[in-house]
Amino acid sequence: MPPPPLPPFSRARLTLLFALAASVALSILLVVGRVLMTGRFTFLFLVWNLFLALIPFALSSFLGLAPRPMQTRLLLPVGLMWLLFSPNAPYLVTDLFHLDARPGVPLWYDLALILSCAWNGLMLAYASLSDMQRLVQQRLGPEPGWAFATLALLLSSFGIYLGRYLRFNSWDVLANPLTLFFDIVNRVLHPFSFPGTWGVTLVFGVFLLIGYGTVRLLGRTAE
Repeated sequence: MPPPPLPPFSRARLTLLFALAASVALSILLVVGRVLMTGRFTFLFLVWNLFLALIPFALSSFLGLAPRPMQTRLLLPVGLMWLLFSPNAPYLVTDLFHLDARPGVPLWYDLALILSCAWNGLMLAYASLSDMQRLVQQRLGPEPGWAFATLALLLSSFGIYLGRYLRFNSWDVLANPLTLFFDIVNRVLHPFSFPGTWGVTLVFGVFLLIGYGTVRLLGRTAE
């Protein structure tokens, strides 16, 4: 049997929102602190990345709070928007590439700053995926729910590759659709010509799936 839907304003949901808000606030404070220490805006882009990571969680929360008739009508269009923006959350993990010794700030501070943002990206990704999986399970059952979650994480990993290495953004679906379409189709039709694409997709996909499964199991053991 699929798990029952959470009440919109349950104590567990409010606690989750508070924890996520506190964690995101810490990351922003670390970025602001670095700006004050160095007078440079080196990692200010992480605030923008955090904002993008919040979008899929906002979309899944909106669907979860919607009345059932409206939820049914909006599930497909909002779900597609969620799928489009969902890679932005785990993408924050790849910002660890920016870690390097820089003058004016200890390396441990930059490590804590980037790690906190990466952590928030993962938690926002898992929280929003849990919301979407619950909606799928309510309609189709637990096995399709997990199939959906697995596929969503693999697609997110492919999106991470597109963003990190090909420098595409979610809005390129509208702003630069032909180039995006060509690059995707080219890699699908000639997979052996792009081993890095599928290496990143598979490794990150397995990593995200194991992490998601672990978080879900931790939640159950805590009940």
